[in-house]
Amino acid sequence: MTPALPKNESDTRRWSRRKAARPQELVAAALDLFVERGYAATRLEDVAAAAGVSKGTVYLYFANKEELFKSVVRENMVPALARGTDLVDTYEGTTPELLRELLLGWWGLIGSTRVAGLTKLIIAESGNFPDIAQFYQDEVMGPGDAIFARVLARGVARGEFRDVPANPSTTLLCAPLVFLMLWRQSFSQVNMPAIDPDAFIDQLLQMLLFGLTTGPARDTPLPAQQGPYVWERIRDELMAERAAQSSQDDPEDGQA
Repeated sequence: MTPALPKNESDTRRWSRRKAARPQELVAAALDLFVERGYAATRLEDVAAAAGVSKGTVYLYFANKEELFKSVVRENMVPALARGTDLVDTYEGTTPELLRELLLGWWGLIGSTRVAGLTKLIIAESGNFPDIAQFYQDEVMGPGDAIFARVLARGVARGEFRDVPANPSTTLLCAPLVFLMLWRQSFSQVNMPAIDPDAFIDQLLQMLLFGLTTGPARDTPLPAQQGPYVWERIRDELMAERAAQSSQDDPEDGQA
């Protein structure tokens, strides 16, 4: 009996790429559903349907909805926070300029994107799901506070900022950003006065610097940005990384 021929090499590669891309497909579908419906109302079977797979396939990659939610957060928010930490460690400009980069970067990478809906979800449902709220605190809010605490310490060490306590100063830095994000998520479709995010962040920066700066930095205006911001380069790098992952889902990618 003639043995069965092996699968076409192209078909094998296509299947392998499809399988490798599947967790990203599920995470992308879950992000949309979590933001649209909330945590409680999102079902794994709906995520599977949105991703074009069976419910059983979801369980091949994620033990339950909580683990899927954690993956959504880790893939969409944690990389941006890690880049923020790296930026604080490597930035060569003044601390007021660094603070401008971080505020604008936070809005550009998270606040103005679909991912911002995860914070609204946590605020709305933390009472019923304390485990995911604690996870969000540990993975997102805590590291975010730590980034701003390091900025404050950097400014003090360089003689640019007054020596203010990290707690509650980091909360005072972050709270307006959370407000802007929630306002956009909750009231963008309501007939209310609009908030211009660029104007909001610029005014927030000016008010923060008025309260924080000391010495020569207090009387030195922020220089106009020449060329792209560092955070924009970070955005482009993150987008390129995601595009490289998504290309695994293209049946024709990599074929001659």
